[in-house]
Amino acid sequence: MPMDDLTGKVAIVTGASRGLGRAFAVALGQSGAAVAVTGRTAADINETARLVEQTGVNAIAFVTDVANPAEVTGVVERTEAELGLVDILVNNAGSAPSEVPLWESDPDEWWEVFETNVRGTFLYTRTVLPGMVTRKSGRIINLVSEAGNNPEAELSAYSTSKAALIHFTDAIALATADQGVKVFAYHPGMVRTGMTANLIAHGGLGMGARLEAAFAEGRETSLERSAERFMFLASGRGDFLTGRYIMSRQQEDELLAQRDTIANSDLYKLRVTRPS
Repeated sequence: MPMDDLTGKVAIVTGASRGLGRAFAVALGQSGAAVAVTGRTAADINETARLVEQTGVNAIAFVTDVANPAEVTGVVERTEAELGLVDILVNNAGSAPSEVPLWESDPDEWWEVFETNVRGTFLYTRTVLPGMVTRKSGRIINLVSEAGNNPEAELSAYSTSKAALIHFTDAIALATADQGVKVFAYHPGMVRTGMTANLIAHGGLGMGARLEAAFAEGRETSLERSAERFMFLASGRGDFLTGRYIMSRQQEDELLAQRDTIANSDLYKLRVTRPS
């Protein structure tokens, strides 16, 4: 059996219209999992479903808002009715505003980032967890960013929302430690996506400028590499990393070599450093 054989498994990937979400959905399909994909644009999300189906598995596309509780419930219920019980949830949907100082930010735009990044992740997680806990099996992968660990001065909503997701991951992993559910905070790397393009186009001297410089110098993460690292977590090979913040640039062998240290410490968790 292939190491990443997910035949018979069912996954939901939010924010899968393009970019990372699409790459994750296709990778899951290539490993044998049936996949439900969600997004806001019908043409794009239907194309993702078509690409997933080309791998030989079933797929369903949903045009929906991750922050709407009724729509989230509908997605999960239809997925389970048509594909089967959800084994893997990928909370990929996310947004980031243009870079501006906090005192110049629009309150509604600032909070909209939380609606998508945090509320959406919470709603999907809350909806699939009862079944996972009952079956004592399941994996949840929350997409985060280095901005959640090292705040961006002009992206306060984005940085704060991603820090919240890192802690949310930790909290859910602790709550389900005896229930067989594994939860990860995954940083996909510096990937060329619609979000990074928008930051570069509208950014000042902060994250947008750094991304532009990194891409110009060839210091970027390809969609293929990011999806490969993602599958380390989705497949179960990285289950010992539950509750932790994992980056695409980390090598599988490196993490496996640290397994005992990770198990007995707060390595790869967001913590306040205190004097000993």
